[in-house]
Amino acid sequence: MTTNGKPTTDCSRTPILALVLAAALSTTPPVLAGDSALENAQLVALVRQLDQLERTARHGASLTRDERARYQFDYARLDQDIERIRAGLQDYLVPQRAQPRDPVPLVGDYVRRDRADDEEPSP
Repeated sequence: MTTNGKPTTDCSRTPILALVLAAALSTTPPVLAGDSALENAQLVALVRQLDQLERTARHGASLTRDERARYQFDYARLDQDIERIRAGLQDYLVPQRAQPRDPVPLVGDYVRRDRADDEEPSP
């Protein structure tokens, strides 16, 4: 509710979502280089915070919008960005194993011969 008693519009909720995202990202302390267990724990916590942000954004998208408002928040784009960030974190946390490849057999014969040596002497 605004101060004059009117319900807030989606446009006024936009800064709130931005503040939630900023707070979520700023609450994770910096990770020391080389401490992979701590880094993984921080990244897993960040994924959980993204889940919470996604739920909040979906709730905001389900609310009725004021069609007369000049600006509308693009919840679909926010959802795409959240998915992109989550995919990057998951790729880092659980890297894909390289697929085995068929090895090309080695020749093993590294001696070069001149053509003159290959020819047999004529009798």
